[in-house]
Amino acid sequence: MKKPSPYLTFAGAIPFVVCAFLITVGVDAIPILGKTAHILSIYGLVIASFMAGAHWGNHLSLADDDTWAFKLPVFSNIIALGLWLGFLTLSTFGFIWLLIIGFVSLLVIDYGLHQAQIIRHDYFKVRQYVTAMVVISLIIAGVQL
Repeated sequence: MKKPSPYLTFAGAIPFVVCAFLITVGVDAIPILGKTAHILSIYGLVIASFMAGAHWGNHLSLADDDTWAFKLPVFSNIIALGLWLGFLTLSTFGFIWLLIIGFVSLLVIDYGLHQAQIIRHDYFKVRQYVTAMVVISLIIAGVQL
């Protein structure tokens, strides 16, 4: 792999894994940064919003008559705004579970993009692995809260 994106994608999962581990071993807060579950929630919101933004960017290169040209900006906005509202209104426990739904939804969209040959197979493969790592980490953290 010549591009840094696969490595950065896997590196982006590290905070999820570390926070899940820290929550599991009972580390309630990280000095200077704050409560571990809150750090996980904010990081999850940032990454999910980033992923939704990537979908928005994908739609810009599509022809107007492509069905994904309409779906991508709508779905990406629903996911990003839904997660933001969830962050503002839900408990940390509830938001962690909403993040799981959000990341799975983003992967389902990527599956459709892969099937439509809008995203490359190797990118989709990386997304599958990283989403599995993220979702498992969030589930581990969620059952501990």
